[in-house]
Amino acid sequence: MIDLYTWTTPNGRKASIMLEEIGLPYTVHPIDISKDEQFAPDFLKISPNNRIPAIVDRDNGLSLMESGAILIYLADKTGKLLPKSGHGRYKVIEWLMWQMGGPGPMLGQVHHFVKYNKGKAPYAEERYLKEAHRLYKVLNTQLEGRDFVADEYSIADIALWPWISRFEWQTIDMKQYPNVKRWYETIAARPAVQRGYKVPKDMGPIPMP
Repeated sequence: MIDLYTWTTPNGRKASIMLEEIGLPYTVHPIDISKDEQFAPDFLKISPNNRIPAIVDRDNGLSLMESGAILIYLADKTGKLLPKSGHGRYKVIEWLMWQMGGPGPMLGQVHHFVKYNKGKAPYAEERYLKEAHRLYKVLNTQLEGRDFVADEYSIADIALWPWISRFEWQTIDMKQYPNVKRWYETIAARPAVQRGYKVPKDMGPIPMP
């Protein structure tokens, strides 16, 4: 049994989608970041960086923060969605790290400046929107001739997809990136993704291009 501490953000949805995909039983503990629940002392014992998601594995008492670490751990625990060794494993990790260092933080800045504070910092809006389009172009190129970012469906796709699901927040026209659009729609149709998207609460249907 996994205890999942999460909220309705792209990073949070990575963990819930992963848990649904691998079929591990889990208990959801909502951490409402709009109410600063991530700063509660009990949660900080699990996630010292006061960020969701975080997990506790009741099988062994291990607690983990950071969505990328959680994805790797759950994949290794179950032997699913990450090759155990060889080139395939490192290609998946390569694109997982790309998500953690690129689309995650950069698209997060787009949300901050373009969706929530539009007009307050024109330079920042221009800078991060330009970077968003660069990242979409990289992903579109990687998906040329591939169904998924590292050939087989993996934790790299699970890490990326929730951030792309906010393409409307990023003012991205998915028609500009047809490979991304195809990939996005394929993953959105997966039942586990549809279930995980609604954790810890249903915020409406998955956005579709």
